[in-house]
Amino acid sequence: MIPRPLRPPEPVAGPERAQLEGWLDFHRATLLTKCAELEGDQLTRRAVPPSELTLLGLLQHMTLVEVWWFDVVLLDSATPLPYSSEADRDAEFHDFTFAAPEAVADSFLAACERSRQNAASLSLDTVTRRTGERFTLDLRWLYTHMIEEYARHNGHADLLREVIDGTTGL
Repeated sequence: MIPRPLRPPEPVAGPERAQLEGWLDFHRATLLTKCAELEGDQLTRRAVPPSELTLLGLLQHMTLVEVWWFDVVLLDSATPLPYSSEADRDAEFHDFTFAAPEAVADSFLAACERSRQNAASLSLDTVTRRTGERFTLDLRWLYTHMIEEYARHNGHADLLREVIDGTTGL
């Protein structure tokens, strides 16, 4: 069972970077909150047919997304993508043989912490270093994109959680 995290308050005022980091951390914790205190079969339940989305699949996906953007794209790192498979482009969404839910949550938290560390010393104007791309992005864009990605998937998680056990809201 994934424990309920302490979720930071929504940032309401402050410098740009503090706002971006605050909203990203708020959304990271929101996803964990949606997964908290459920059994493994609930986390892997496809609760909103015909969608194949599950809460554990969303958590695995966002772990992969953290590594992709903050390791691979931002730093041009060769870090392996967790929960990925060459044979199945979307394995993270529906292959639950990678690890137990608690281990997935630990991996997610570690990826988020690594993302924070990777970005901490960089300016918002820092351009991504990934070689071979047709375009470059700055850290500001990356933060904004990640907030958008989490917000979208947290909406999915909200619907899944409500169907699973009736829990609504934040």
